[in-house]
Amino acid sequence: MSLTPSGHARYMVSRELKFKVLAEELRRGILAGAWPVGAKLPTEAELAMQTGLSLTTVRRAFDELVEAELVVRRQGAGSFVAEPRPVLRRSRYAVGVLLPDTQLYYPRVLQGIEETLRANGVSLHLSAYNYDPGLEDTGIQRMLESGVDGLILVPTLTGISDPHARAQDLMRKGVPVVLLERSLTDLGPADRTEHVCSDHVGGAYDAVAHLRGLGHSSVSLLTRGRTATEPAIVAGYLRAVEDFGFIPHLERATKTEWEAGAAEEMLEFLRFHAATAVLVFGDREATQIQAAARRAGLRVPEDLALVSYDDELADLAEVPLTAVAPPKHRLGRIAAEVMLRRLKEGDECPLHQVRLRPRIVVRDSCGARNLAGTIIFQS
Repeated sequence: MSLTPSGHARYMVSRELKFKVLAEELRRGILAGAWPVGAKLPTEAELAMQTGLSLTTVRRAFDELVEAELVVRRQGAGSFVAEPRPVLRRSRYAVGVLLPDTQLYYPRVLQGIEETLRANGVSLHLSAYNYDPGLEDTGIQRMLESGVDGLILVPTLTGISDPHARAQDLMRKGVPVVLLERSLTDLGPADRTEHVCSDHVGGAYDAVAHLRGLGHSSVSLLTRGRTATEPAIVAGYLRAVEDFGFIPHLERATKTEWEAGAAEEMLEFLRFHAATAVLVFGDREATQIQAAARRAGLRVPEDLALVSYDDELADLAEVPLTAVAPPKHRLGRIAAEVMLRRLKEGDECPLHQVRLRPRIVVRDSCGARNLAGTIIFQS
């Protein structure tokens, strides 16, 4: 669920315990300034009514925030955003973090960053630009004006005329910059950015290899176009096609087209090519393909094996989805660690360009689930 200062709520699917989901959503709102220091939070009864959660669940969420010293309870008055802890006020460093949003993919990334910075007495300034380039620059400028010592950025580097020039501009902000889930892959060794990224090329390659290992002679790919991740997934898929020697079957649609019912057309594409296995980017799209297959009388995984790329909502599909899972929490943690080294060592610190290969979480949709429970496929 996602909360706003006005108290509205909407549901967000999560694998975590309900009280932890609520506590994390409130924590993000506090960090982002949705509730400033001293502001009164919604009452436990109000949150229970708005979210449909029990009072016990809401109370446990508040207990988490009180224990983390983000919230204070005042008897007879309610719960309020606490003053920053002394360690943050005395912090030697402050780091700005720019994210395209704080939903789905990035909460676990942000958690990894925040935990690492907090453990080292470093304060965090968060800005989300909602994929709006104008807000992106504004957020960066505001963090710089607030006096941050470094920036961890997830900027827009796709769909623009000159990504290299944009990256160079970001690196000239006067403070160390670590890019997160963004790099200049087309430049090869000429890329001088410091970055921490998922190896999406390797993740897609491993998904194809997994399905091939289950006996499928070829694997199709359906993607959500015009995203920062899609080019790497396509590259990994095409490399696997080359290595395993089969004809590529690739189809893409934009997010808007998927929302408008592209799944039916995508399924027809698969049926035309007599596909028995498909990698789908991302979870929502894979779930839509699964539903379209059911309506067409196809069984998953018996008639069509599915692997999703993302693993945010994959376990909640009608047939739980085997999924490629980028290491989101660890990405955030390592990005923060790289930033801390850069701040402490300056130019003596070697340039970090880190890529973490996703894992494959095997569930029911590919036909290889271990009867003992969820298993992990490692390449």
